[in-house]
Amino acid sequence: MTDQPDNLVTIFTDGSCLSNPGPGGWAAVLRWRDNEKEIVGHEADTTNNRMELKAAIMGLNAVTRAMPIALHTDSRYVMNGVQDWMPRWKANGWKTASKKPVANQDLWEQLDQAVQRHDITWHWVKGHAGNEFNERCDQLARSAAESIAR
Repeated sequence: MTDQPDNLVTIFTDGSCLSNPGPGGWAAVLRWRDNEKEIVGHEADTTNNRMELKAAIMGLNAVTRAMPIALHTDSRYVMNGVQDWMPRWKANGWKTASKKPVANQDLWEQLDQAVQRHDITWHWVKGHAGNEFNERCDQLARSAAESIAR
């Protein structure tokens, strides 16, 4: 991380759902300077998309002051939602192009609020492809989901 600007926070996120819907977990790994923090959570009855959103929300909310952030996700749903869809949804009163309510609107609104506080660069990471931090988030999220499925 020494090649990163001194004030850049790097966040890796992932969500997991044992069945869709079903028990799910989310995880984020935050890195800043020489510090690293893992945050994890779970829900008994959820979807994979909700867990992906929750991971990004909680990762961003864990950064308590405005910072530049490099957020890495393997979820095109989250990345496309923030970068492409969310501005139109907001302009349309949280309706899709077909005038239907946006799925997971509650979490999209939370993510919108979290995004406003930071200068974020979004990075897509191919899941299950050997990225150390994505793999760690996947394992943490799956373990969180399994902990409530027992």
